[in-house]
Amino acid sequence: MTTTEPTTGTPALTDQAQVLLPLFAGYVGQRTVALGLRLGLVEALATAEPSGATPDDLADRLGLDPFYVAVWCRAAFGAGVCDRDGTTYRLAPHMATLLLDETSPAYVGGTFTLLDQPEIFDRFAETLASGERLWWDTCSPEFIRKVADTGRPFYTRLVPSGLARVPGLAERLDAGCAVLDTACGAGVGVIRLAQAYPRCAVTGVDGDAHSVEVAAEHVGEAGVADRVRLLVNSLEDLDLESSYTLVVNNISMHECRDVDRVTDNIRRALEPGGWFVISDFPFPDDDAGLRSIPGRIMSGIQFFEAQIDDQLVPRRFYDDLLARHGFGDIGSSELTPMHAVTYGRAPGH
Repeated sequence: MTTTEPTTGTPALTDQAQVLLPLFAGYVGQRTVALGLRLGLVEALATAEPSGATPDDLADRLGLDPFYVAVWCRAAFGAGVCDRDGTTYRLAPHMATLLLDETSPAYVGGTFTLLDQPEIFDRFAETLASGERLWWDTCSPEFIRKVADTGRPFYTRLVPSGLARVPGLAERLDAGCAVLDTACGAGVGVIRLAQAYPRCAVTGVDGDAHSVEVAAEHVGEAGVADRVRLLVNSLEDLDLESSYTLVVNNISMHECRDVDRVTDNIRRALEPGGWFVISDFPFPDDDAGLRSIPGRIMSGIQFFEAQIDDQLVPRRFYDDLLARHGFGDIGSSELTPMHAVTYGRAPGH
């Protein structure tokens, strides 16, 4: 129960301290998990299941200092990532899936190491006075790889189960059609689309040449190069024939420099009645949502988004955008508290 100062009615000093202490704990937990992922400690614990491992065991296996590993283990236990029995540690239930399994729709491991990248908080602090912006072609390859890792579960949730929630779409995809993945990045989405819908021809387009080069490598490794085409093109300058049944944009629509121009281009690329599916973070549009755990995490993402001159938007923003450009049958679906899908159909169906 929150107490108040008797004269002002404002929260007491001790209560406000309780607001700040969990922030310290959260910071320590994030750094602990990121460190464990980066140095292989989390993976080593996962392979030691079910018996677990002592800090000495982990240190010997990874070539690390035993005393320092013991410090990490205690911090991981305090954060709830590990359980322990005496000096033996093991990952808490489901942590291996959440932190290591990149194929799982519940995977969040990439987010911990992404938040450690200098492009987010460090560069924001360095340019806070100048307001100097950046773009993807000035980000490090490591940062781009981390973004791809973080975006992977969004594609995993979207394809095929998220797309199956769009009325009438799954049947068309199963029968075979042309699919366009806009802002395809390192190719996670085009590969997943090609694998989920083997009768479809998939095109991926991205404005960053390095990302498309990486995507081409990944597409070749996945064995779907015969059904995937990759293009380097900004979405604002996209000029493709009206031949696509489905256009997908995954966690990138909010980055468009001219979102109306992009939406016009996508509408022209769609066949009559084709679907445009926008998968994105549903940024809170009220005070309570902003102070929720998902809202606070998305506020952290904003530190990078601001540097590329955009901000996350509320989900209903996309309803208005699609309606403004003539799309019909507009609908939406929440896949997780941090992942929502909005869809509409091009005129002519």
